[in-house]
Amino acid sequence: MAGRFSPRPTRTTVRGGHTAVPTGVPAQAQAQARPGSLHRRWAPPGPLDLGLVLGPLRRGPADPTFRTSPDGSVWRASRTPDGPGTLRVALRTGTADAEAWGPGADWLLEHLPALLGEADDPAAFTPRHRLLAASQHRSPGLRLTRTGLVLESLIPSILEQKVTTDEAYRAWRLLVRKYGEPAPGPDMRLHVMPDARTWALIPSWEWHRAGVDSKRSSTILRAVRVARRLEEAAAMQPEQAAARLELIPGIGPWTSAETVQRSNGAPDAVTVGDIHLPRIVGYALAGDRNADDAAMLELLAPYAGQRHRAARLILLSGRTPPRREPKMPRVDIGTL
Repeated sequence: MAGRFSPRPTRTTVRGGHTAVPTGVPAQAQAQARPGSLHRRWAPPGPLDLGLVLGPLRRGPADPTFRTSPDGSVWRASRTPDGPGTLRVALRTGTADAEAWGPGADWLLEHLPALLGEADDPAAFTPRHRLLAASQHRSPGLRLTRTGLVLESLIPSILEQKVTTDEAYRAWRLLVRKYGEPAPGPDMRLHVMPDARTWALIPSWEWHRAGVDSKRSSTILRAVRVARRLEEAAAMQPEQAAARLELIPGIGPWTSAETVQRSNGAPDAVTVGDIHLPRIVGYALAGDRNADDAAMLELLAPYAGQRHRAARLILLSGRTPPRREPKMPRVDIGTL
């Protein structure tokens, strides 16, 4: 029965990692592994919901590095340490069935369990609020992903600094399609994001055309110049990884938390400095629609060690304060 009466997807639940994945066709109707691909099966240690686990990696409904297909598969294109690769994952009778293509195929399949939350321990979370208990009950397949890749989460997080999500998604889509490369494998709609050198060579007018101001583009340029050192952070403890990222001017606690949540699978990396999250948490747990970061952290204190999971469950609940002010205006600097 869990999940039968889950709330309909909203902008808030999508931010919590809600990505709709089609149910798919029966396993016996699936074709065998495609020629030229590598294959791996992995049995998760508990319930697994691909939409919840991999949903945070999607940057908008038209993300060129991520898509779902009618057969219930999730496709991702990544730039691994071994080169570009494409991964297709589907759940078949409780087992994760994966295929991979390209130079990065071996790396992607080796890290498949971590990507699907093997290192995460949902049992470590004990809900202390009724809303969180209900949200956890509706999301039994929620596990925190760990990609092991920093730049692919860092760059879109920088693009999301202090702009609407629609603006950030548009910038990511335009830049990846123009400067990335077609992903290996059968799905030619997917693109792999540019490598560090290509990011560094994007002309200033192309950043402007994509709606990215000089502050964000300069931060990305500083980051890609030390890309190798930043990628090392994926093997660190989340606190150490965040500290390394924040050595780059323009990367603060908000951006580092949004990155290590994905690259390191950090269950306690709560996002501070966000415009909406403190009010959502405050309203959900205490009826305080004007909560700030300090109030949010106080409310999440009982979940120390699992504050990111608590925040995600709140977002997935869909409980938000009634809107009493206009939305943040969209400003496309590319048309100015």
